[in-house]
Amino acid sequence: MSSARVPDDVVLPEPTVEEVSEGVFGYVQLDGSWGLNNTGFVVGEAAVVAVDTCATERRSRGFAEAIGRTSGSKPVRTLVNTHHHGDHTHGNMVFAPGATIIGQERCREEVIAAGLGMTAMWPGVEWGEIVVTPPDTTFVDRMTVWVDDLELQLIFVGPAHTTNDVIVWLPERKVLFAGDVIFNGGAPFALMGSIAGWLEALDVVRGLGLERMVPGHGPVCGPEAIEAVDEYLRFVQEAAKRGFEAGASPLEVAQETDLGKFGELLDGERLAGNLHRAYSELKGEERGAAIDTQAAIGDMVTLNGGQMLRCLA
Repeated sequence: MSSARVPDDVVLPEPTVEEVSEGVFGYVQLDGSWGLNNTGFVVGEAAVVAVDTCATERRSRGFAEAIGRTSGSKPVRTLVNTHHHGDHTHGNMVFAPGATIIGQERCREEVIAAGLGMTAMWPGVEWGEIVVTPPDTTFVDRMTVWVDDLELQLIFVGPAHTTNDVIVWLPERKVLFAGDVIFNGGAPFALMGSIAGWLEALDVVRGLGLERMVPGHGPVCGPEAIEAVDEYLRFVQEAAKRGFEAGASPLEVAQETDLGKFGELLDGERLAGNLHRAYSELKGEERGAAIDTQAAIGDMVTLNGGQMLRCLA
């Protein structure tokens, strides 16, 4: 197996604000590897709707400051979480005093259950003073949020990357905040979701007819990123099927698999975790069913040459 790895001496670019449509902005944190997610916001006449936060207190406060500079210090009244992972929710506390936080109903449950577990995985990261702050408004399948007369459709598409994935679709602008349903330049990660469900989620995204997209990780992109994620997930399914039928473990399959062109993706060690999820589905377990995540993470570390997974948040 070969994969793209973040060098130890990498110099990260500063986060950037990219206007993807009038008044609609992506907040992009490159290179998009572990802990470096994207967020975004939509500016109205009197207030702002934000989409997701960042992994650390410092990065989340930087996001809030960027919103203030861009919007003319308009308040964030609504915050949407696309899923529960800490790189998208740790900063909820920054906006909580004045913002309604919206998530799919499982998102609230998972934020509470996960707590500060992400910080334990990477003790060397300067997390800051994070207060776990789950969504206080939840929905099941769909919800609409308005920024003046601009419609934001919140659409549940999980289990995919997680059990509680939501995309934020602006039909008038043909713009999508995809959350981690789309990774652009990094390996998709399905350990806590469902590969089969993710492929169905991509069908939903395809059907939107989007023109521009803010992915959960990586540069702003267009619909071409959908097919790249689809192709990778099917590659994982095929590798899992071969290994499962041969009686090999997920780690053995990962070690023996040539990633080919997927070796260019960041965080290639995710293959091991993805194979654990694919094996669960081959056993007929429910999509998003609980599996031994610690064993899967251990296999990812082994696949990473015994090195702890890099998080540059």
